[in-house]
Amino acid sequence: MASFSSPVAIIFSFVFLCSLAAANEVTVGGKSGDWKIPPSASYSFTEWAQKARFKVGDFIVFRYEAGKDSVLQVTQGAYKSCNTTNPLATYTDGETKVKLDRSGPFYFISGADGHCEKGQKLSLVVVSPRHRALSPAPSPVEFEDGPAVAPAMTSGSARLGGGFVVLGLLLGLWAWF
Repeated sequence: MASFSSPVAIIFSFVFLCSLAAANEVTVGGKSGDWKIPPSASYSFTEWAQKARFKVGDFIVFRYEAGKDSVLQVTQGAYKSCNTTNPLATYTDGETKVKLDRSGPFYFISGADGHCEKGQKLSLVVVSPRHRALSPAPSPVEFEDGPAVAPAMTSGSARLGGGFVVLGLLLGLWAWF
């Protein structure tokens, strides 16, 4: 029985440890969580995003007043020129959750007249976990606003991840004995 239990415990432990790499939900702007014209010219949503590491499967959440603003996912050219005429996707629900489903740059601007020109725009870079160790980070030349860096874990995600580690270890020890 012990010979069967050990591999099973190892598999369960591996599954639980892999769940630590689960997708995150990141609210644009951090704790303030507002998708609106920045309060000053010195604030940039893109600079905020550079302090976070986004990976494939994560979600970016935009919170704004429905009916008065929107989120447009756009090309790099439309981002640079604040062109709202041909977005890749349009969101108007007030609590938009966009899945970051591929690696590379993503560009978002406000759909409200004049908001993008006043700084309500965001570019971010999504990394692919499986390629992270094999390839260098994208250069700032390739992605105008530079690569993202690792975010701090939220207390809820740290507790959840820690719980999986403890449970995996307990199952492993239980099967061992």
